[in-house]
Amino acid sequence: MSNVHPTAIVHPKAQAADSCKIGPYCFVGEHVTIGEHTEIGHGCHLVGKVTIGKNNVLYPYCSIGTPPQDIAYAGGIFSVNIGDNNILREFCTINTGTTKDRKLTAIGSGNYFMAYVHVGHDCEVGNNIVFINNVGLSGHTKVEDHAIVSGLTGVHHYVTIGRYAFIGGMSRIIHDVPPYMVVEGNPARVHRVNVVGLRRHSFSQESIDALKRAHRIFYRSKLTRVEGFKIFEAAGQELTPEGEYLIDFLKRQMAGRQGRQREVLRARAGIDQ
Repeated sequence: MSNVHPTAIVHPKAQAADSCKIGPYCFVGEHVTIGEHTEIGHGCHLVGKVTIGKNNVLYPYCSIGTPPQDIAYAGGIFSVNIGDNNILREFCTINTGTTKDRKLTAIGSGNYFMAYVHVGHDCEVGNNIVFINNVGLSGHTKVEDHAIVSGLTGVHHYVTIGRYAFIGGMSRIIHDVPPYMVVEGNPARVHRVNVVGLRRHSFSQESIDALKRAHRIFYRSKLTRVEGFKIFEAAGQELTPEGEYLIDFLKRQMAGRQGRQREVLRARAGIDQ
């Protein structure tokens, strides 16, 4: 491999496409697989069972596949899967999964992680997501497609961030973030529909207006969540696909504890903390 810098340490059993580039002073462990045209910047540290797809760019000093920051971790080699066309800026860290979940931390494709982003163990990150500098995802977090999380935001474990959501900077996210909404604060709360983001992605005005109506009912009125559901169930075919997904998301959120639908995973695993 002519694209490996002579100062890089690449385990003989690591699998790297001939077209990938590995910069100076990198460490690539035994169980790492790197896809075509992926660039690993200098000083990056790749260990554990890491699979990285095509056309990714890792800027200097990223650390991928390190053990989970979990006091219950008792050893073992678990996985990180990263898709295609992602950009990870300087000092991003992604931990592996654990036996408490799927033993996998999964990152989709087309994402942009800015500097010092941390993705904890067992997280599921979708596609076309932007994490601004210093975002921290605790373990078992799920982030759906096209979400934007602004800088210095901390996300509680087992939180789900819905598709096309926008989270303002320096927010404290302890509950699920509903899709299509703008959320910010400490603790965070829903402020409005993410109109700017939806228009940028060519959502129809009909869909945006329907989400605005849902926002008024669920977040501005004095109705309970159940009363709000009944209003939309009576609307029947008038619901847009976005409205249906929002209602489904809110119902799943109610099924979990502490405003987090993924808390059911904790219960299934018999985890107390």
